[in-house]
Amino acid sequence: MTTSNVDALLNSVDRDISQLRAALDAQARALGFDCIGITEPGTIESAGQHFLEFIASGGHGDMDWLAAQPERRVDPRGLWSEVRSVIMLGVNYGPDQDPLAILELRTRAAISVYAQGDDYHDLIKKRLKALARWLVATAPSEVKVFVDTAAVMEKPLAQAAHLGWQGKHTNLVSREFGSWLFLGAIYTTLKLPSDDAEIDHCGSCRACLDICPTSAFPAPYRLDARRCISYLTIENKGPIPQEFREAIGNRIYGCDDCLAACPWNKFAREGREARLAARDELRAPGLAELSRLDDAAFRALFTKSPVKRIGRDRFLRNVLIAIGNSGDAALAQEARRLLDDASPLVRGAAVWALGQLLAREEFEVVKSAALDRESDDSVREEWQAAS
Repeated sequence: MTTSNVDALLNSVDRDISQLRAALDAQARALGFDCIGITEPGTIESAGQHFLEFIASGGHGDMDWLAAQPERRVDPRGLWSEVRSVIMLGVNYGPDQDPLAILELRTRAAISVYAQGDDYHDLIKKRLKALARWLVATAPSEVKVFVDTAAVMEKPLAQAAHLGWQGKHTNLVSREFGSWLFLGAIYTTLKLPSDDAEIDHCGSCRACLDICPTSAFPAPYRLDARRCISYLTIENKGPIPQEFREAIGNRIYGCDDCLAACPWNKFAREGREARLAARDELRAPGLAELSRLDDAAFRALFTKSPVKRIGRDRFLRNVLIAIGNSGDAALAQEARRLLDDASPLVRGAAVWALGQLLAREEFEVVKSAALDRESDDSVREEWQAAS
């Protein structure tokens, strides 16, 4: 083959790849993705090292699944040896109102923005699968799709694919969408041209660090999950540690403070509409109403919601902490009723709430009666601590 023929063939290949990428981008946006980027599987070595240090420090708390088989996270090839390109995709879920305003409404529950609508795992995975099917039909290959449910380091890969950068709060920040992006990944055996990695644009800003109610960031770009309200109200299966209860305020599922404080969010709010809508009944539900949920009512209210995964008992634990922080003595009756709940986790949180709301004399009367029928050691310890 002559040199001119080789050049012609290479030019043809380049045109085909360029056309495939343009078509891929267009198809992704047609399916509801707001951004797309591509990277190679070997681009997150430094992030992998930081992850191993995070695990070694114990900062992951009880999330043992994070520490399991770390080699599968630090390099995509550890999860699937055949992967040649990683396609990263993002969906904007920016709120249509200030997510921190509800923190002033102490008798209302603050649910993290991402959990106010249908479960993003289901929504994003459907779109990923549709895009993956299109890709296989267009350019025969093998693919795997992931959305926050496998050993995939989505945020470092998204930065490598130019979707944004990991901010000082360790979440992804986008120049177009601020801190409000759901991420999904498609691993493919196709060799696709990679995008340039995004650079860090945080500068000297500390807004996300300084707003954290529980000081969960020991340093910029480092998170101690054991102090994070999202971890405490979602991943934590036991009682919420005493030292963090007041700081939690009325946040009953997750925390948006560090995300909402990011100055880059102003670009997300200017002319960009979020693709995932919140349910009106989950924007600012009343604590009293939530405290009355039995298991069936809890499941009905949170059908298709990520909140459903923590179960009714952990959820009511969180609601009772918020009730204790409400400053509304009228809510004491809701906590008092839950002293007879079947779950020790709920009863213990009810004790703390009553300790915050009742006058000391009344609290001691309630305590005396309750201790006579309380057999669980953890709940009895709550009574003693609240005295």
